[in-house]
Amino acid sequence: MYSLNRATILGNVTRDPELRQTASGQSVCSFGVATNRTWTDAAGAKQEAAEFHNCVAWAKLAEICGSYLAKGRKVYVEGRLQTREWEGQDGQKRRTTEIIADNVIILDRAGSGGAAAPRSFSEGGKPFAAPPKPKDDPAPNPDDEIKVEDIPF
Repeated sequence: MYSLNRATILGNVTRDPELRQTASGQSVCSFGVATNRTWTDAAGAKQEAAEFHNCVAWAKLAEICGSYLAKGRKVYVEGRLQTREWEGQDGQKRRTTEIIADNVIILDRAGSGGAAAPRSFSEGGKPFAAPPKPKDDPAPNPDDEIKVEDIPF
């Protein structure tokens, strides 16, 4: 028997990511993504609905998400579905299903659409950020093709 557990979504980040460390020192980042669906009902009226997805990234991907994602950014997330259960402070059992991200692609440019610019993050204890843009370099054209070698991660 074969089975497949894959989730692929494309939407907008609903809240700034929360980057934290587990007790063992592993990085984990949680963020939300909203996807929208539109259709025409039987009466011919346009309908719209949003779905909200909880996403979790681990290790280096978590650090990248914590550094570059921000509320409002357009993002593609690919991963697997995982359901967790726990007992709340009120003694009630709680359950949530999350997308455990394997691949995250930021689809817009930093600073566009009111999104925050990328923040610097540290690797090996040394903070770094993208190098400053040369003064004679014109502003990028949003219609230009993005080259894989230009992506900073």
